[in-house]
Amino acid sequence: MTKIYAGGCACGAVRYETTSEPVFENHCQCLDCQKRSGTGHGSYLTFARRAEMAMTGETRSWRIVADSGKEKVHAFCPNCGTPVFVTFAAAPEAIAIHAASLDDPGQFKPQVLTYRARAHAWDRIDPDLVAFEGMPHG
Repeated sequence: MTKIYAGGCACGAVRYETTSEPVFENHCQCLDCQKRSGTGHGSYLTFARRAEMAMTGETRSWRIVADSGKEKVHAFCPNCGTPVFVTFAAAPEAIAIHAASLDDPGQFKPQVLTYRARAHAWDRIDPDLVAFEGMPHG
């Protein structure tokens, strides 16, 4: 049986679906994720091939230079404002979806914590996760 990762925004105007497996699943405590989420971190599933992610609905986007010094593009639903996915100038084929945007958020299986150096004491993440002070390279 093929596993499907599907989800979208809060109002349903933006939807995505893929049968690809994520290549990276993480919690991120960088300042950008904190500000965008309104809490202490963001949670993501990254897929290697954006082209394998079927997407319906219109998104709007904004660009930032991340803690890494590289540009990221954040896409959100213009109707409800829900953040849906992130793309990366340094890895244009990849796409990261927000874990909470999944129809079944239980599919998210975090592997690591990134940007622990930016963490707040009140944002406690599973201490058994491998934690990196920034973004791991490799």
